[in-house]
Amino acid sequence: MCMRRGLVGLSFCTCYLAFYLTNKYVLSVLKFTYPTLFQGWQTLIGGLLLHVSWKLGWVEINHSSRSNVLTWLPASVLFVGIIYAGSRALSRLAIPVFLTLHNAAEVIICGHQKCFRKEKTSPARICSALFLLAAAGCLPFNDAQFDPDGYFWAVIHLFCMGAYKILQKSQKPNALSDIDQQYLNYIFSVVLLAFASHPTGDLLSVLDFPFLYFYRFHGSCCASGFLGFFLMFSTAKLKSLMAPGQCAAWIFFAKPPAQWTWRGLAGVLRAEGCLKMTAGEGEPPAAHQRGQAQAAEVLATCVRKKNTRMVRPLLLIASGTF
Repeated sequence: MCMRRGLVGLSFCTCYLAFYLTNKYVLSVLKFTYPTLFQGWQTLIGGLLLHVSWKLGWVEINHSSRSNVLTWLPASVLFVGIIYAGSRALSRLAIPVFLTLHNAAEVIICGHQKCFRKEKTSPARICSALFLLAAAGCLPFNDAQFDPDGYFWAVIHLFCMGAYKILQKSQKPNALSDIDQQYLNYIFSVVLLAFASHPTGDLLSVLDFPFLYFYRFHGSCCASGFLGFFLMFSTAKLKSLMAPGQCAAWIFFAKPPAQWTWRGLAGVLRAEGCLKMTAGEGEPPAAHQRGQAQAAEVLATCVRKKNTRMVRPLLLIASGTF
């Protein structure tokens, strides 16, 4: 049993690390900033994989009553807010900053239990919530890459996360299991995000995305969908096999590797950007910038017409390699 718990915990940490790094790569490096499409794709893949797992007998999904489904509907709306605002925030903030603000949702949960439900809260938990609040409050004043929009969406994300956890704990014990709740979240998210993609402009704007036909983009999106499902599945297994304290410990240990790894990758990407900038030093700056702009325009035309033979050299020119 101890070996099984350890393997589940390590699987959770691995999925957690890979999920956030993949999402950050798609959102910040490839700059695919169309959250209704990106999160709609992730929830679609997660819902399909969960449905297949149910049909194969790997997970159990109960046929819930209409009253239980309607009761859970506000939580599903908050789930959409969590993933949408989280995607917008993660595209603008570094992973350590995002996770620090994400952890601040515990302050909302602790405050609700203490002030509204009048539950007994241990001094250790109160101190922990205060430290999380202080850390989140100090971030804007010490962030060298401060982005107001990123912090705005991060605050919406943490409020939705806190409200979601409160609604989740207020459900009846035998109403819906964690898998049932996630299955309903997937269904509702796919429908709502699909309808929202046109009013938000994402459905039409994505046609101008320069990497729309590139295999790296396709592979990263597929990986993010599968990793999101595996993270959800490993989280559910973690909760079912371990006590709440042990589960919280594994979640705590999963976050520092994601922060450290992204710092290393960010340093590599910045160094690569510096190399690309120095590659154009032989030309006059104005002429070099005009050449890059013209190559970028031709590149976009070739991508739309699927002229793959011209895309590679033009991409090198537009990025500053030549």
